[in-house]
Amino acid sequence: MFIDTHLHVIDRSALPYPWLSGVPALDQDFLYETYAAEARRCGITTALHMEVDVDPAAMQAETDYIAAIAQKPGSLIAGAIVSCRPEDQGFAAYLERQKSDPFVKGFRRVLHVVADDVSEGTLFRENIRRVGGSGLTFDLCTLPHQAGRVAALVDLAPDVQFVLDHCGVPDIRSDAFQPWKAGISEIARRPNVICKVSGVVAYADAATWTAQTLRPYIEHVIASFGWDRVVWGSDWPVCTLGGGLSTWVAATHAALSGSSEAERSKLLFANAQRIWSL
Repeated sequence: MFIDTHLHVIDRSALPYPWLSGVPALDQDFLYETYAAEARRCGITTALHMEVDVDPAAMQAETDYIAAIAQKPGSLIAGAIVSCRPEDQGFAAYLERQKSDPFVKGFRRVLHVVADDVSEGTLFRENIRRVGGSGLTFDLCTLPHQAGRVAALVDLAPDVQFVLDHCGVPDIRSDAFQPWKAGISEIARRPNVICKVSGVVAYADAATWTAQTLRPYIEHVIASFGWDRVVWGSDWPVCTLGGGLSTWVAATHAALSGSSEAERSKLLFANAQRIWSL
């Protein structure tokens, strides 16, 4: 049993994705039905949709689009982590609207696509603090060199439950283990951060990686955060850049060999159930 905490649906006929033109391999439709057929075969029973950095004017439209999919009989989607812009004046009102929607489980602002100092802005930080006490999480999608900024932001909002995406985006392809490792250890010292074991197949060499390639990264994340502060995500369709959903599920099982059933259950579904009340 898996709960997938990181599903992306891309439907270019419904929503605008300005960044897709710069990533030809993903510049196509990746629809829910395609994902669901494979996900069920892999043992995925529930999914959270992760925002796909649509045009800011379409943020609410994306949430509404995914909510409509979730309402269909038998849908795997149980909630959404929605896009936001904490650097904007309108965030406070946006937060209040999202708090009233039980389908919304949290927020994400991808920080490695903007200037490093965006997260250091006064308004950005004030708005992140507003999320505290709302029951909503805040996903951090950052690069290893931004680990210090992640720690600083987390320290300023101790009442916010942060989620570090994709094992902190290690550069596995270049075998850049050591600087990434130190950053993960530092971030994990903050009790209000959990880490998402997701996305790593896209950061390895697509032609040569094996489960053993990924294992040191996954093991360090688990050793740093502990089994109670890790969750699993597919990062579909980005995972197709490194082999696809079924391959990532198989690699996850291989990388977790040697762990107990109780430990695996925490990572694969139990922690997500607790954190997002699924």
